[in-house]
Amino acid sequence: MIKSMTGYGIATTNHNNSKFSVEIKSLNSKFLELNLKLPKSYSEKELFLRNLCNREIERGKVTISINIETDSENVQGSDINEVLLEKYFLQLSAIDKKLNANTNNLLQLALNLPEVITYKEDQTDDADWEVLHQTFLNALKNFNEFRLTEGNTLEKDLQLRINNILDFFAQLEKLEPQRIPAIKAKLQQFIEENNSRIAIDNNRLEQELIYYIEKLDITEEKTRLKSHCSYFLKTLNNTEGNGKKLGFIAQEIGREINTIGSKANDAGMQQLVVGMKEELEKIKEQLLNIL
Repeated sequence: MIKSMTGYGIATTNHNNSKFSVEIKSLNSKFLELNLKLPKSYSEKELFLRNLCNREIERGKVTISINIETDSENVQGSDINEVLLEKYFLQLSAIDKKLNANTNNLLQLALNLPEVITYKEDQTDDADWEVLHQTFLNALKNFNEFRLTEGNTLEKDLQLRINNILDFFAQLEKLEPQRIPAIKAKLQQFIEENNSRIAIDNNRLEQELIYYIEKLDITEEKTRLKSHCSYFLKTLNNTEGNGKKLGFIAQEIGREINTIGSKANDAGMQQLVVGMKEELEKIKEQLLNIL
């Protein structure tokens, strides 16, 4: 079973007049690129959550948003130091008057000065963290289930593409026995037509023909291509993440297809090779989205 790198998962929990929600989204990436957004009050838990993601997500460009919504009567507010605000405002007014600047936003400027406003941080306890932690695990579970579902779709498509390559290969094998005799016949015809104009050493010609035909032999390439396709299908069923491994096998499949195409010297066989290359390109596109 393979997993897609594209995934989505969300989980929510209500606890103590608060709503805890975790949303996880991912796209393709060669490595784990994690963007974790969590409330400031839980910043000390960031390393723990990142390590958890390293184990459970492995790869992908991942965005995780953690939100806590609290009922209005339980929302922590902020304090305004009125004495300090008044002092700042009077000082700014005096300077404004002295410079004749006629500034209209002195109060806003004073509010933005240091220590005028202090925010009350939300208080958290172990029970809140346990709720958030469990919500995070539920979101991860939903996220991985989404990846598995997408991976199942990808797996079926990859199996189809490999089987299409094998179908083209079966057609190629039917044409292949006719290829060498046809090449021999063309060479023989050429020799017979030009025998009167060219001095030919028959012994040397026979040696060159053997060497030439050996270079056109694709027996080894056919054996390796079938083996690579079989190994690809076997690797699809592995339980661990194997997207990179499948990519390496696809490269080997492409190498054998290219060699067969360069050696074919037959229009019908080369058309089948083009069909195999087309299927392989679709496989490579899909592999970019596999964990």
